[in-house]
Amino acid sequence: MDLDAVTDELYGLSPDDFTATREQRAQQARQEGARELAEEIHRLRRPTLAAWSANLLAREQPDQARLLLQLGEALRQAHRDLDGAQLRELSARQHQVTARLAKEAAELAGQYGHRISEAARREVTDTLHAALADPQAGRDWAAGRLDRPLAAPVGFTPGETGTGGAGGRPSGRASSKSDRSRGRGRDRSRGRETGRDTARHREQLTRARERAREAERALETREGEHRATRETADQAAERQEQAEQRLTDLREQLREAEDTQQQARSEARTAQDRLRRAERSEEKARRKADEARARADQLADGP
Repeated sequence: MDLDAVTDELYGLSPDDFTATREQRAQQARQEGARELAEEIHRLRRPTLAAWSANLLAREQPDQARLLLQLGEALRQAHRDLDGAQLRELSARQHQVTARLAKEAAELAGQYGHRISEAARREVTDTLHAALADPQAGRDWAAGRLDRPLAAPVGFTPGETGTGGAGGRPSGRASSKSDRSRGRGRDRSRGRETGRDTARHREQLTRARERAREAERALETREGEHRATRETADQAAERQEQAEQRLTDLREQLREAEDTQQQARSEARTAQDRLRRAERSEEKARRKADEARARADQLADGP
């Protein structure tokens, strides 16, 4: 038995079967003398329904999982390249793919006897978006071992893109020197406008990127607070589960002790009955012995 195999087994189970099987594996590890492994197994957390549904999707549809991760890599590359057209195309595809896969996850969960709520379905969608945005999150999801859904990232928002110029070539024929002069004047004017548009675009892009960084920093702060709060809640839930398990064990021990006490009482009553019968038999034998001695004494004294 090893932790990796047990983890893979447990997160492939229905949430209803998780805790009982986990305790069985932990008990088995303790019986084999692997106390540290038993503690590691016991610390594995039961997945939420949304996390289990996302795991189920990754396990049942590995090809779809691989395609989603490839789409995430393409999105990240387009984001790095500031390729607006590619970003728009891939972003549209991302929403289509995540919506379809979230629906498939809900259908798979239903096939295994669990109907997930709309809120849980949104958490599955958030998990898929996280898998798209972050390579490590993608690998975690594809492994099918999540105990909690992943938080949705800021997302891939196509950046502002420009064409590098405004306006086109002058129309009409250059029929005279005056026309050519006017044409060159218009070209210079358009060039100045294009330069101003480009500078304005760059300024807008700089401001947009700064706002995006500020939003990402704010998101990281909120996510950190969320993770800390969730960890506290998870620890409390784990302590509650351990206390309930301990209470169950104590109740079982109490039942065993009561059974032992009942058996001891029954044995004591039986022993008391035997003691009383033995005492009566002893008393009867003593009287007979006394009578026999008395008779013998009389005979010894003569007729």
